[in-house]
Parts: sequence; structure tokens; C-alpha cells
Amino acid sequence: MSKAEFICNIAEIAGCEVCHNEPMSRHTSFKIGGPAEAYITVKNIPQLRDILKECREAGVNTFLIGNGSNILVSDEGLGGVVIRLGGEFKNITLADENTIYCGAGASLASLCKFALNCGLSGLEFAWGIPGSVGGALFMNAGAYGGEMKDVVLSVSHITPDGEAGRIESEALGFGYRTSVYRQNKYIITGAAIRLQKAGQDDIRAKMEDFMNRRSSKQPLDYPSAGSVFKRPEGAYAGALIEQCGLKGKTRGGAQVSEKHAGFIINRNNATAADVRGLIREVQTTVADQTGYQLECELIILN
Repeated sequence: MSKAEFICNIAEIAGCEVCHNEPMSRHTSFKIGGPAEAYITVKNIPQLRDILKECREAGVNTFLIGNGSNILVSDEGLGGVVIRLGGEFKNITLADENTIYCGAGASLASLCKFALNCGLSGLEFAWGIPGSVGGALFMNAGAYGGEMKDVVLSVSHITPDGEAGRIESEALGFGYRTSVYRQNKYIITGAAIRLQKAGQDDIRAKMEDFMNRRSSKQPLDYPSAGSVFKRPEGAYAGALIEQCGLKGKTRGGAQVSEKHAGFIINRNNATAADVRGLIREVQTTVADQTGYQLECELIILN
């Protein structure tokens, strides 16, 4: 019995959902990725704490994922244990008339709908971002002038050693596509979100406006992981890529989107190797022709 299989047995006894050799292509927005040796969905903090402890003591690699909307998993898959937050981690509740507490496993879409139903405004920018709340907090997701940092009161977490804690907004280190959680390696379990009262019709109109903008400019009809490159200072990645004649460039089944050059899409059964090769080609060409160094913002797991 492998170490990962041992962890799976413990997880099943604890009531977790367990899959063996689970294709990660089923769990990423890119629809790319080889099998995870073990894929475990935990339903509450005690289960998460126990699985982390067993993995740490057994020396088993762990990978925590949300909705898989900003990751690229290797074609060979992942050895060790992939952990997904389900169950109570998807709960969304109203803490007071202006504050929502949301589990990290909930989708941004479900959080936005909950805010709409409560007549709370401030999250409209997140409507249409295909990630989990935990992932959005981890990378300070944002669009159309709004960011998670604008609405977050505090973030709850557990450390790799299983200690529960919370960080208040001023100490969260939010920046462009970053937060303190990129450095401290803690696992986000939930967050308190402070919003403002507004009419549901006004909130809905803003959400529809942002979704229409996304639909008109982004390649939503193909699998992708969203914007591939961080915005370089003084320029826009998509404009630089298009300027270099790379719009529509393909490698295997991967393509620089013809609709928005900042996206790489899975056009035809792309592999992770196709995507990584295309990323490198774009970076090299843009650097040679413009001098800008494009930084990939995808999280690559292998």
C-alpha cells in the first residue's frame, strides 16, 4: 500500500469523499491534467486538520485546489493528495445586515448571487469570475476596477500544523494578484465580506453589464484558465502579444485566443505541454520584440 492509499483509507473512515487516480482534467477550467494519485474532498475543519496531519507525518505531498480556474496541471498528473474543500466550506451566511461570512470552498458565483438576494452591493465586479472564494482571496481577484481587497474584513485559515487563525484586512497584504497567503502557505477556510445596502435591480444591472463585457471580450466558449500573464507596468499583456503578431498562434491543441490575446485556450484537446510551450514562445517573442518580460500568473502543478 502506498502512502497516498494509506491516507485515502483514513480519509474514508473520517467520512471524506475519496477518488483514486482521478483525472485532474475533470477539475480544472482548462480541462487539462493527468491523474491525481488521491483526490480527497473534505467537508469540515476537523477533517481538513486530520488529513493535513496524516499527510505531514507520512511525508505525502498535498495540493489544495478550489475551482481549478487558475491552474495548469501536468500531463503526468500529481503524486500525493489533492484536497478539495466541500461540505461546510461551501456555506454562505449573513453575519449582520452588511456582512456575509463565506466558506472558502464556495464559488464566487454563489457568493455574488447570495449578495444580490440580500440586497448587498460591492461584489458585482466578481460576477463571471469562475473561481472559488478561497482562490479569489489567495490572489486578490479583481476586474473592472474592483478587487477582493475592497470588500474583505478578515480571512480565516488554518496553518499547515492545523492551528486555526484569522488575519484582519489591513494585514492581508493584498496587491495585484497577490496576498499574504501566497507567502505564509496557510490554508484559507473562509472570509468575512463587508458590503453596502442597495436595490436589487441596481445590483442586477451592474452584474449583467459586467457579464456582457466579459462575453464580448473574452473567449468564454473555450476552456481556459483566464488571463495568462500579469499586467506589466506601463502596458497590457494582451496588447503586447497582439502587437507581436501572436494572436491566433497555436501549439498542438493550445491557441493564443483570437478574441483576446491575453488568454490561451484549449482549442482542441490541448496538453499541459502544449500550453507551457506556447507560454514560453509568447514570453520569448514579446521580450525580443518589445523588451517587456511577461510574468505568467497561472499556478502550475506537477
